[in-house]
Amino acid sequence: MRQPGTAPILQVEDLEVSYTTREGLVRAVRGVSLEIWPGDALGLVGESGCGKSTLAFSIMRYIAPNGRVTNGRIVFCGKDILHESEQELRKIRGNKVAMVYQNPATALNPCLRIGDQLMEVLIEHKGMKGDAARDECLRILNQVHMPDPPAVMQRYPHQLSGGQQQRVVIAMALLTHPALLIMDEPTTGLDVTIEATILDLISELKQEFDVALLYISHNLGVVSRVADRVAVMYAGELVELGSVRNIFLNPLHPYTEALLRCIPKISAGRRSKALQPIPGMVPSLRDIPDGCIFEPRCDRADAHCRSNRPEMVEAADGHFVRCFHPGGPRKSVLIPQVAQTTEERPKGTADRILEIEGLRVYYTAQGEGASELAGGRRKGYVKAVDGVSLEAWKGSIIGVVGESGCGKTTLAKCVAGLVAPHGGEVKFLGVDISCAVEKRPRDLLKELQMVFQNPDATLNPSYPIGEAIARPLRLFKTVPPSQVKDEVIRLLKAVRLGEEYYDRRPRQLSGGEKQRVAIARAFAGRPTLVLCDEPLSSLDVSVQAAILNLLLEFQQRYGTTMIFISHDLSVVYQLCDHVAVMYLGQFCELGPTDALFSPPYHPYTEALLSAVPIPDPTVERARIRLAGPVPSAIDPPSGCRFHTRCPRKIGAVCEREAPPWRRITDEHSIRCHISIEDLYDMEPVIRA
Repeated sequence: MRQPGTAPILQVEDLEVSYTTREGLVRAVRGVSLEIWPGDALGLVGESGCGKSTLAFSIMRYIAPNGRVTNGRIVFCGKDILHESEQELRKIRGNKVAMVYQNPATALNPCLRIGDQLMEVLIEHKGMKGDAARDECLRILNQVHMPDPPAVMQRYPHQLSGGQQQRVVIAMALLTHPALLIMDEPTTGLDVTIEATILDLISELKQEFDVALLYISHNLGVVSRVADRVAVMYAGELVELGSVRNIFLNPLHPYTEALLRCIPKISAGRRSKALQPIPGMVPSLRDIPDGCIFEPRCDRADAHCRSNRPEMVEAADGHFVRCFHPGGPRKSVLIPQVAQTTEERPKGTADRILEIEGLRVYYTAQGEGASELAGGRRKGYVKAVDGVSLEAWKGSIIGVVGESGCGKTTLAKCVAGLVAPHGGEVKFLGVDISCAVEKRPRDLLKELQMVFQNPDATLNPSYPIGEAIARPLRLFKTVPPSQVKDEVIRLLKAVRLGEEYYDRRPRQLSGGEKQRVAIARAFAGRPTLVLCDEPLSSLDVSVQAAILNLLLEFQQRYGTTMIFISHDLSVVYQLCDHVAVMYLGQFCELGPTDALFSPPYHPYTEALLSAVPIPDPTVERARIRLAGPVPSAIDPPSGCRFHTRCPRKIGAVCEREAPPWRRITDEHSIRCHISIEDLYDMEPVIRA
């Protein structure tokens, strides 16, 4: 934070950045001013396309060839780097200013060992050589809590997990003890447990190195964990700047308020499943209006806002806002109403849509661990799903949560028929579907659909959007051939896209728009069961809220049953009626959603809850971190599979014997050696 008598490490003054494109001039950043001091962490938040990354790359002088700074100053350590030569910039980049990118795989050379890449930084910037450089690399890997640094130095990037790759990139950035560290979405796509560990690491290193930090993210919960101050950016402009407490507890700009309303909150209760997305989209930056740029989406706007541009003013000590009506009364906003699905399970067997009993899905093992097993008398197998049982009832929404590699997606693919089971039974609408999809009865195909995590992988880039949605309508004969186009347009309007999208290609759509198309296509045949595999991953909070509301609306309209896979427990809390917690191919807890978010819970569920980023600085939580990565599914631990990481391990019994299922209520069960009485004595993880 700012200390009296100290100069800021970074001063950005009235910065403007533009890009020249075939469609015209794009004014990506306009009039941005901010300061960061030693030991200060500034969080930069906003939707995609608001200019956050452009601002970061401008500070690094990494703007694309078609971009240029048209106005302003960027003063770093007392020097305006906009006037520095390329030779001087090379001395600054990676040395005094370091950047951690969103995808660590793109920042690491796949052809070089980790040790060679780390040592190159010290050789280039510090002139160190040989053993001295190696020792410093080992020291910094220890500081970022990398297990077995000497072994990591000998590995290639593909031999590390995503969380380990991100730690290597952070270590690389800190090797030269930079004065400014820029982090651009460094935890996007990581599991909540890994994300929590990385955020702890960032907070720890910020204090230890006294580094100034610019942390860019669209996840406000993450920003509330690592930042001291928050800058909210919209359409190339800063609209609000203040302390974390002021921004999250007393937001003044309507855009900041709208962002916070989009976020599902575990501590907020579950009175309604629907969220309130921000209407409209981020406007084009090619034709900037004269008035307030947020006016078309604002619930406080008036005629004055349409014709006049607000300036950034200090509304309170250290709290700045760009608005004519800061903190003013809002107009009445209609919150989408979505009927709650009943919490009481139907008792009739006809309402049981899906029955999974003892399901096992194994893959033939490959790699180092596999070769050791395969060298013996038996083959090595990855036990992706190992003895899972689950029921889904008509109209219910079941969430499946757990870390990456726990078998969630494999379970969904097996139910969908994309992978064949090795054992167990799967019944859908009373029919055994324990086989590949091509062997299933044709009349069942339309009743079971799937929404994948990445819509790009399921949309043919050569075909228009209308054809992508029309295909299941024709295949399943949902409507007569003459009505197919009208039905496609109706579905497009239902997912808030409109008739003009009918002839567009996937490349002309944003990520959120593509996911809406995927949802429209999945529900086109009016299926009985829809499997959703991380459909909100990596989307902006406003787009997430809109997609979540669409899923709820379609689910209620058609009475569809859904299985929703996610590692975001706050979304699961908002959406689902029941939750299954999965670890290393097995369920460790099953129960109604409300029951899983308060004691008693499985120690793994407890750790997942502790890692959830919550955008509220007043919420207190227990700090529970899991040691090490998820064990190999080729040779899972004996006894309780969680015992190698469990903070509540009670003794050797956890290593010897598989834990029993302990029935808490008729619907809530926990698979653990800990007694029910001790489980009830657990302290709540999250407290408001």
